Amino acid sequence: QVQLVESGGGLVQAGDSLRLSCTASERPFTGYALGWFRQVPGKEREGREYVASVIWREGGTYYDDSVEGRFTITRDSAKNTAYLQMDSLKPEDTALYFCAAFRGPYYNIAGVYSWGQGTQVTVSS
Repeated sequence: QVQLVESGGGLVQAGDSLRLSCTASERPFTGYALGWFRQVPGKEREGREYVASVIWREGGTYYDDSVEGRFTITRDSAKNTAYLQMDSLKPEDTALYFCAAFRGPYYNIAGVYSWGQGTQVTVSS
């Protein structure tokens, strides 16, 4: 079992930046990924939605269309840590962000086997 600890959320204005961090207790297996899903306020029924992910072995990155070009995900394999740099934040980015370790398709929540505790990101107009 892998434990994830994340941080970096906060309250910012539209156009500002934040950087989220997620540290895993163990190095992810080859072919596995770390990434973030987010829970949007008032949309709990819809569940957590994919944001971005990085394949641990080779560093390939993937993004949801809503954040591509604004968010950048990277990893430091020596530290078992992934980072999500969020630039040009918009009010619609407001959500509880959960780091996740998962297998299978890079975007598929069904493959998540460990979740971080969540960190709140709030973007004001």
